[in-house]
Amino acid sequence: MMISRNPLKYTIVTQKLFLYNSYTREKEEFKPITPGHVGLYVCGPTVSGESHLGHARPYITFDVVNRYLQHLGYKVRYVRNITDAGHFEEEGREAEDKVAAKAQLERMEPMELVHKYTNLFHWGMRLFNNLDPSIEPTATGHIIEQIDMIRKIMDKGYAYEVNGSVYFDVKKYAAGYPYGKLSGRILEDLMETTRELDGQEEKKNKVDFALWKSAPPEHIMRWNSPWGEGFPGWHIECSAMSRKYLGETFDIHGGGMDLQFPHHESEIAQSTIAHDHAPVNYWMHNNMITINGKKMGKSYNNVIKLTELFSGNHPILEQPYHPMVVRFYILQTHYRSTLDFSNEALQASEKAFRRLWEAHELLQKLERNGDADATDKELDAKVVAFCKELDDFMNDDFNTAKVIANLFELVPVINSIKAGHISAAAISADTFGMMKIAFKTYVEDILGMQGLQMQQDSGKLDRVLSLLIEIRKDAKVRKDFATSDQIRNKLAEAGVMLKDEKDGTVTYTIE
Repeated sequence: MMISRNPLKYTIVTQKLFLYNSYTREKEEFKPITPGHVGLYVCGPTVSGESHLGHARPYITFDVVNRYLQHLGYKVRYVRNITDAGHFEEEGREAEDKVAAKAQLERMEPMELVHKYTNLFHWGMRLFNNLDPSIEPTATGHIIEQIDMIRKIMDKGYAYEVNGSVYFDVKKYAAGYPYGKLSGRILEDLMETTRELDGQEEKKNKVDFALWKSAPPEHIMRWNSPWGEGFPGWHIECSAMSRKYLGETFDIHGGGMDLQFPHHESEIAQSTIAHDHAPVNYWMHNNMITINGKKMGKSYNNVIKLTELFSGNHPILEQPYHPMVVRFYILQTHYRSTLDFSNEALQASEKAFRRLWEAHELLQKLERNGDADATDKELDAKVVAFCKELDDFMNDDFNTAKVIANLFELVPVINSIKAGHISAAAISADTFGMMKIAFKTYVEDILGMQGLQMQQDSGKLDRVLSLLIEIRKDAKVRKDFATSDQIRNKLAEAGVMLKDEKDGTVTYTIE
């Protein structure tokens, strides 16, 4: 039990929080390692390009988890990393070449490039109204910690070095530990189906993963290590950083379902060997976003960047979508269910969100006046039940979908009071106050919603930028390059980056 800091809770919180543990595949009562404190780690973005719609769901999901844990009174240390090294090579040499080519095209150093996309990621998170994490470590800032962990794994005989690269011995680990339990993978099947990657001929087994990779001469990002110059593998960074900031065992590790294998499975294996015990008590994974029933991917040409989502500048999009509409749309579905994106769904969400927000604003202005004897006991009891169920739903694996459904049950009551169809006195003063607090607490503090005024401001900004881009285009046609460059440079100083495309169009990003 703990006393909540939120005024919606008048007494000691007696209800228990249950969450679905991906590792055990069961709902379990949440019991933190340290009473009153929660250690939460969520895998952050790989900043080799712009953040897209697929990034929206995990970070909005775990923002709500963070908010609700704080609402219950926990002191949360929320760690969300930035992957700015290692991951590129894990996908094969082609991915590294794309990063280098992009950096050259934009006339940037690789770290300058990832800094740019880190800023764009932060910009998107602010528009979604996500709270900042407590700590946001980078892979490049924790090379020493990663090397130290690799040494420990090697000392225990579960990793081996070949030509300056170090690999984790998965087959040896699986002989004594339940490798594949998180993701439901079977080692024998993996041995047969694992695809070919760089350095595969160096490994003892195809399923072994890189802890450290030897850097070829053309590789720009490289560090000294006991095994020669190289760079860390993808998985080791999260194990090293979570240990540093949350300890060898911490409460909750979150991320998208696509990270269960190989990333999180590898984290479990390497951390278990390094520390002689499992690293995490509860694993949480959000399900994926599909677009019109298809998996989001470059091959389908349906990857929607956040800048495109908010501006409407994508062939799939019929209009721009406000960040709050996207947030509301995501939270209308339970985080473990598949979410299919479509224009029709977003447009319906926009109408629904406006209705909910208008009722919320209206309720905060309403006053309960009238005779206490005029209370409609049946209506009063329904309002109380709807309000109290909000906590029940959140305590049942953060069910925001049911929370939103209950808030909509109260919307007609609020509108009817405003229209005079129901007297405010039909609800007792205590219940009226409870409903006000419930809306304020859940709509704003826990679901993290804001009004849509930003959309109007964003539309005006888009029109102004479009005008400036047209003026610059005309200047270039007239070969007035001084004016063209001046517009570009002044916008860059204001954080608006213009990019001239090969087909003659101009796109922009706001940093």
